[in-house]
Amino acid sequence: MAWPGDTFGGMQAVGRLAGDDQGVLADAGLGIAGAGLIAVAAWGSPRLIGSEAIVGPWWLLAVLPLLLGGPLVVRRREPLLMWLAIWAGIALLCLVADNSVRGLAFMFVLFAAAYSLGAHASLRHAVVGLVLTAPVVAVVSHRGELALAFSQGRQASSATVALTFLQLLAFWLAGVLVHARRQAASLAARSAALQRQAEQAAAAERARIARELHDIVAHHLSVIVLQAAGAGASGKSAGPVLEKIENSARQALDETSRLLNVLRDPDDEAELTPQPAIGELGALAASVRAAGLPVNLVIGGNLAALPAVVDVSVYRIVQEALTNVLKHAGPARAEVTIGRERDTVTIEVTDDGTGQYGNGSPGRGHGLAGMRERAAVFGGELVAGPRPGGGFTVRARLPLGDRLSLGDEVP
Repeated sequence: MAWPGDTFGGMQAVGRLAGDDQGVLADAGLGIAGAGLIAVAAWGSPRLIGSEAIVGPWWLLAVLPLLLGGPLVVRRREPLLMWLAIWAGIALLCLVADNSVRGLAFMFVLFAAAYSLGAHASLRHAVVGLVLTAPVVAVVSHRGELALAFSQGRQASSATVALTFLQLLAFWLAGVLVHARRQAASLAARSAALQRQAEQAAAAERARIARELHDIVAHHLSVIVLQAAGAGASGKSAGPVLEKIENSARQALDETSRLLNVLRDPDDEAELTPQPAIGELGALAASVRAAGLPVNLVIGGNLAALPAVVDVSVYRIVQEALTNVLKHAGPARAEVTIGRERDTVTIEVTDDGTGQYGNGSPGRGHGLAGMRERAAVFGGELVAGPRPGGGFTVRARLPLGDRLSLGDEVP
């Protein structure tokens, strides 16, 4: 059976692949446009694009479109590298030839680069990019070789330098805001997906618990029916009372079966199988050891007279915890300790691995959510988290209640 999270995760992966393809094509188009504008300024008629002519040796004019426009192709994947490469090209242009970095071609490249740095780099990398290129921007602007929009003439001035900084900073800040909103939307979507997974896990675990309860209750009701029928057949004077007990038990058994049919998953196996119990934990530990995880199992206290419902839940919690260790802890050892005080059963499963496990990302299962639901059925609690020295710990407490604390079996 596929978990709903598996489908959700698959849809997310397909969406990411489609988005990545579109992003690569858009970046390629942007890089080609930037390189084309620089090539026109270097080899064609700069007046067509409102830029000043670029002069210099032929090799510089040949590689300049690639140096300034080409880096835009990787603006999403390597935004910091893109930013530094473009400014390295501008520094080379100003050092080799007396050129003015003005007009549409340079505005397009620099504004797109500043926005991309803010939108696609982490905040730390975006700030590092600004800091590293600030001296280049200041020197080139002060020499009068860099002037973007709203600048007139070749005369350098403090106003020109400040205006250049402000324009680049404005596009950079716009990118940073877009990046922050995109991250917030992604976190909100992930949180919503995990919340849906938790709700689905709780519902699935409730249905599973209900099915197990049905098997337990059905067993006891069947015993009542058989005992009442046998006593009635003996011909004693309590026959009418026993007949009433027998009829009530049969009716309760029928209603329980109907409820089970509502809760049963279509993919569930049709045959009835015995419910697992604490006595089978030894076999479970052996199967886990065979899978490659050393397990030390310690069972203490009087657990022989536990109610069947508690018996099953203890087994399921240990089973799920060990499964999570196998999946996520890496090379590790596990310790399982089960004990009982007068009115409480305690479970502790620890490992010394390096992994972390929990509800996980979409498609990675619902282990902890199901175990918590098990504990909540009895009014108990389950706490799970990393250990200070490494590894993970799961602790559960299952109260037995006033009547069950005496060790009596549920009738």
